[in-house]
Amino acid sequence: MNDAIRRVSTVAIVLLLALMVAATNIQVREAPSLNADGRNVRSIYREFGVSRGPIIVDGESVVSSVPSDDAFGYQRTYTDGPLFSHVTGYFSIVFGRDGIERAENEVLNGTADSFFLRRMQDLVTGHQQRGGSVELTLARKLQEVATEALGDQRGAVVALDVRTGAVLAMVSTPTYDPARLAKHSSSKVNDAYQELLADDSHPLRNRATSSVYPPGSTFKVLTAAAALESGAYQADTVIPAPDTFTLPQSTSVLQNFGGSRCSPTGEQTLADALRISCNTAFAMLGGEVGQEQLRKTAEAFGFNERSSVPIPVAASRIPADLTAPELALSSIGQMDIAATPLQMASVAQAIANGGDRLEPYLVERVRDANLDVVSEADPSSAGRAVSGTTARALTEMMVGVVESGSGTAARIPGIRVAGKTGTAQTTKDAAPHAWFMGFAPADSPQIAVAVLVENGGSMGSEATGGAVAAPIARKVLEAGLR
Repeated sequence: MNDAIRRVSTVAIVLLLALMVAATNIQVREAPSLNADGRNVRSIYREFGVSRGPIIVDGESVVSSVPSDDAFGYQRTYTDGPLFSHVTGYFSIVFGRDGIERAENEVLNGTADSFFLRRMQDLVTGHQQRGGSVELTLARKLQEVATEALGDQRGAVVALDVRTGAVLAMVSTPTYDPARLAKHSSSKVNDAYQELLADDSHPLRNRATSSVYPPGSTFKVLTAAAALESGAYQADTVIPAPDTFTLPQSTSVLQNFGGSRCSPTGEQTLADALRISCNTAFAMLGGEVGQEQLRKTAEAFGFNERSSVPIPVAASRIPADLTAPELALSSIGQMDIAATPLQMASVAQAIANGGDRLEPYLVERVRDANLDVVSEADPSSAGRAVSGTTARALTEMMVGVVESGSGTAARIPGIRVAGKTGTAQTTKDAAPHAWFMGFAPADSPQIAVAVLVENGGSMGSEATGGAVAAPIARKVLEAGLR
């Protein structure tokens, strides 16, 4: 064999080995991730031939599969689809999966590891593979009330069980009908999807979990928590509360809402500053507490932390290395502070639970195709956000907000409600976001809630958290307590 043939043979063998390695890598190592990729249409087509399991709310299927008389085998159906769409998501032959349809895909299509023995039994008996069912923590009534209360406004509502962290309501508006994306006609699905993408209200976006907003004055609860946790402040500690405050190292002047006066004496207690939501007091307080203590406290509540419920949740943000003026504005929930509505509901839950922050979750129970329970939710702590003493002090301060402060629209007769309003400035020409977060009953907390209405909702530039978001929170809390 001459040298030329030997070299060609060597190259051919190397190429053959490379091809074998690449094929083995794709078929063995990368196969699970490729099969799970929502863009893998082949997996979708294969899964449409399986009786996909239902998604259940309050004991009733809100998503299920029914036999179809076409090549796909089964059609995914959505009962009251727009009511639950941002939680259930969709199952599409074109665009894959979203929401719980994606997060719990292996359960719903029957390929989860926990179903291994069931699959072996089906293989032996010749039964067709069937998916398991996913029971959600949502309460239909709260979902309906929150949706109706938000109405045509863009925003989100999240309600949590204080004692477990279970998500009782998760609403994002505007919404969409997932059934339009689950049709077996690619052209109709594409038309529906393009229509949704072209809508400038972004109906596909889950504002409760994937969008972050400046939390405005709701963040003052965390600034107050940082002050209390530092040991240098109590609820009755008197702090400066001037009419205006020139930001450190700056000529910019911070005013209170509407140019109002917080106190005729220029000072007030920490509790009163929170009750009337005094900007100057909290901007100065944040500087005294310091950015390290503020960031440490916010992170204990879950800021700068990615999570899932199991739907992925965007990380709420508090930046590091803030300048003095940035720290002042961050202390009132402006600047680069950003939070999801789920995050602010979690803040309320932690305070209501004596300082113990629980992991929020949406899946209560998983059953196999024979309705045998495979797994159940096990509420778990995400860590202590603040001490019990601080949590009790914050609770009483937040009760003051609702009883005689900026949040009186959240009052419920005969029940003490703890809460905090927020009116968050956005861009120069846009109306502020309206916020409310809180819980009830304050004496024996059951439900924590956060409400976000984008750009003032129906009130536009005249909106405040107290006028727009607090009444929505009241309706959700009332429904939950009933």
